[in-house]
Amino acid sequence: MFRTDLPLPGRRQGKVRDVYRTAAHPASPLLIVATDRLSAFDVVMPTPVPGKGRLLTTMSLGWFGFLRSRGLVGDHVLGTDLSSVEGLSDADRGTLAGRSMLCRAAKVVPIECVARGYLAGSGWVEYQKSGTVCGIPLPGGLTQCARLPAPIFTPATKAEEGHDENISFRHACELVGTDLMTRLRELTIAIYEAASDYAAERGVILADTKFEFGFALGSDGEPTDELILVDEVLTPDSSRYWPADDYAPGRDQQSYDKQFVRNHLLGLVADGKWNKEAPGPELPADVVNATVARYEEALAKLALPAFDARSGGGRR
Repeated sequence: MFRTDLPLPGRRQGKVRDVYRTAAHPASPLLIVATDRLSAFDVVMPTPVPGKGRLLTTMSLGWFGFLRSRGLVGDHVLGTDLSSVEGLSDADRGTLAGRSMLCRAAKVVPIECVARGYLAGSGWVEYQKSGTVCGIPLPGGLTQCARLPAPIFTPATKAEEGHDENISFRHACELVGTDLMTRLRELTIAIYEAASDYAAERGVILADTKFEFGFALGSDGEPTDELILVDEVLTPDSSRYWPADDYAPGRDQQSYDKQFVRNHLLGLVADGKWNKEAPGPELPADVVNATVARYEEALAKLALPAFDARSGGGRR
């Protein structure tokens, strides 16, 4: 499934997800559909990855269930039963099964909340130049993919189109307020540490990840003061996962995430065949198949609990 066009109001299309309101009222629940689109370097590739949306949804729901058991923060998930959504046909419900969630509406905080436990990706690139990551000084002599002394919080701006941009904590405070950013930093690190510990027990390293938060909308359609976790959570699309038994600092790692696609694309960039701008290049079948296999292996290794909508969203 590359794109949906459902008979529901308020359709919005993100890089990977299509979002609808289930009724005209702005506070009505959202229907969030994970398509099989894949983005890399903030560009949507024209080649779908079959089954990816269902894999992401299963993993995300599993992590939401895990985080609810920890009571760290509430979340937006209401459930996966679409029988109450008016306007959908039986065929629609069949197509959406396994790749959709009903969620509470929220005003999203326009900051990507990134936790990094290892020196990889754009953080490694910056560190080589300045010894910092998003302006945070790190000890000298660290190597590629080295474990950091402690996880760090590195916010980024959210971009509807084009590239997200890493920013300093101070800049993020200027955008949305110091009190809110301090709270988001604490939550981000706490969630990362809980998930990292869980993954490590199952032979998986969670190198870094990003979260989105929002303020739940009240019945009047206005934001309340209830801060909740929104969007997806801890999937290979938003996280960097490595097999622990193959980990060695000082080199790029085998991964369960999109790094396989990124490496293929970087080869195209090096050969002058792509410039990291839209439109993205078609992905060959072996890259698509290998990506699906990595996502499936990550899901199997993590052995996440089944999601139970009755657990109540971990509200506090």
